[in-house]
Amino acid sequence: MKLHIAFLAALILFTVNTFSQQKIGYVDSKVILEQLQDARDAQTNLDNMVQKWKLELQQLNDSLKLMKDDYEKKKLILTDKVRSQNEEQITLMEKRVNDYKQGKFGENGEYFQKQAELMKPVQDRIFKAIQDVAKEGGYDFVIDRSTQLMLLYMNDKYDLTQKVIKKLESQ
Repeated sequence: MKLHIAFLAALILFTVNTFSQQKIGYVDSKVILEQLQDARDAQTNLDNMVQKWKLELQQLNDSLKLMKDDYEKKKLILTDKVRSQNEEQITLMEKRVNDYKQGKFGENGEYFQKQAELMKPVQDRIFKAIQDVAKEGGYDFVIDRSTQLMLLYMNDKYDLTQKVIKKLESQ
């Protein structure tokens, strides 16, 4: 029994000693993305596409509103057949607007596909630079402070953000 307790004590001391020697650093990926020209260019490109899509969506919505307004003004004097045709056209236009919105901004829409397409090379470069800085500095872990992870205290001497930016600029 004493041997068992001695073994557990040694294991605990070894574990504490091992964990106390690990080096942890952190980065702020938001700062890196804001300062990296490739990321700003990709975001500008994406923003330009979004503006174009919003304009097209606004034109579709304006057309739909005109159709509805025109229908409301005339529906009392229209025959049942023409009224039904107009209602069908309005329904089709509403579907077209919703399909456009989903196609561009929905969960699997073009916005998210373009964002991934434009940002993936940038994110890969950043990840590689973080790995390089961590290996060069002998860090065991690097945490991103801009994520939802709650860090209550961070010593600035372990902030690798500027080193990662310098690494990216030198590539």
